[in-house]
Amino acid sequence: MALRIFIVDDHQIVRDGLKLILRSEADFEVVGEAANGQGALDQIEAAHPDLVSSDIEMPGIDGIALARQIRARTPHVKVLILSAHSDAHYVRDALNAGVAGFLLKLNASRDFVQAIRTIMSGQTYLCPEVSTVVVREYQRQMPIPASGSPSGPLSDREREILKCIADGRTTKETALTLNVSTKTIEAHRLNIMAKLKINSIAELTKYAIREGIVQL
Repeated sequence: MALRIFIVDDHQIVRDGLKLILRSEADFEVVGEAANGQGALDQIEAAHPDLVSSDIEMPGIDGIALARQIRARTPHVKVLILSAHSDAHYVRDALNAGVAGFLLKLNASRDFVQAIRTIMSGQTYLCPEVSTVVVREYQRQMPIPASGSPSGPLSDREREILKCIADGRTTKETALTLNVSTKTIEAHRLNIMAKLKINSIAELTKYAIREGIVQL
């Protein structure tokens, strides 16, 4: 079954470019587009998308408000923010709104498809620039502990995998680095989350920083 994607951006040239990228993927289907948040809300429930790609700065209902509305009305629909801006307040507001990913437009031609596939596999996608913003924001709120902090409930292998996750590596990249299968990495990731009672990649990253598993 094709992945159903809805595109929201106030620039026609951007929407056309994204549709061109998606057209090369046989299992993707663009089921609608809109130039602003209100136009998207008027169509989304009827279009039944799996994922909505949205800009932030748009007239009327912006991308953050749109993400909140989608989460309230159709919580099964994932939202990927595709923005020209990685300012900390944009990233913070987007994550608080429950988006599943944040990608900068300058990387869209290269990473748009990967971002969608990552999100639809159940993971959160943050491009490297945005991951850096998240980490720096956290560091401003909590000092990084001295190196050598205890690993707590995690095994050495789980610490290795957590470090890769916090460094922003994908499941496939982590599997290649540690010479294991992607299924093994997924199983370890779920086990780590269960042990730590953590439900998101962002929270895993915070834990890794707090415990000295990763440092910038």
